[in-house]
Amino acid sequence: MRRYSVASKCSRRSVGMSDFATLVGAEGPVTVVGGRTRWHIGGEVHPDAREVHAPSGVVSYDPAEMTVTVRAGTTTTELTTALAEAGQRCALPERGGTVGGSVVIGENHPEVLGRGWLTSSVLQVTYISAEGKLIRGGGPTVKNVSGFDLPRLIVGSLGTLGLVEEVILRTNPNPPRSQWVESHDADPFTVASRVLRPSAVLWNGSSTRVLLEGHAPDVAASLNSLTSIGAWSEVDGSFDLPQHRWSLQPAELNGCSGTFVASIGVGTVWRDEPQPRPALPPSVIEISTRMKNNFDPTGRLNPGRSAF
Repeated sequence: MRRYSVASKCSRRSVGMSDFATLVGAEGPVTVVGGRTRWHIGGEVHPDAREVHAPSGVVSYDPAEMTVTVRAGTTTTELTTALAEAGQRCALPERGGTVGGSVVIGENHPEVLGRGWLTSSVLQVTYISAEGKLIRGGGPTVKNVSGFDLPRLIVGSLGTLGLVEEVILRTNPNPPRSQWVESHDADPFTVASRVLRPSAVLWNGSSTRVLLEGHAPDVAASLNSLTSIGAWSEVDGSFDLPQHRWSLQPAELNGCSGTFVASIGVGTVWRDEPQPRPALPPSVIEISTRMKNNFDPTGRLNPGRSAF
């Protein structure tokens, strides 16, 4: 078993757990600033909110156990590089920003069908509560199933329930072979139903790109199954993704216009403009309000921002 720490390579490792809790404190509006790559999501933070930075650094990484402990202020680029050295990867998107920011916005990697869902990949989360206390939920092992599932609650919460300090993530090996292919005449939904375990099926309204991964014979077999539903050519990678992430039902894709990229089988569409906030059922509003009041009764964590 190989364990090592690469925290010394990271650029903002000046803050530790207890220091971060002290920075957050127990009073007054506060927000964590990361890479600001998704700063627009969930509304504008109140201008009076005090800005703090989460600690950074890869604390420990055990390739044999396929888990990595990483602090929230670490950039996703730094984490990707550390994992690549051992031939592994994780479910976080590689679109810039920090690990903590990626976790709290809850955005999956475009290759989520192959890499796994973010909610299932966050094994443990350590965060600072509204009272300034250090809270830890989840467990450091993949098989841990005990206790209340705090990590799933924190993922996608936009920092409104707690300010993330550190997470333990599940990792997985890079596949022996990866191949992107593109077709201009294949129906993307037919593709998604025909191919066995594609890592991504992306559609931009005029062409479909599919990521096939696995051992070489498996990739070849998947590619062969595609030839019956269209003409395919190998391409270098995914489409360039627009900035804003939408959540849509499959039937709603017909109404998409302009520049967009849809992840078939996932429900995610990237577009140039932000998605209007949908009207929520009263039951959802009630539950989210009760949850917020329980975790942050004074509303000091990321005031002005809402995960709903």
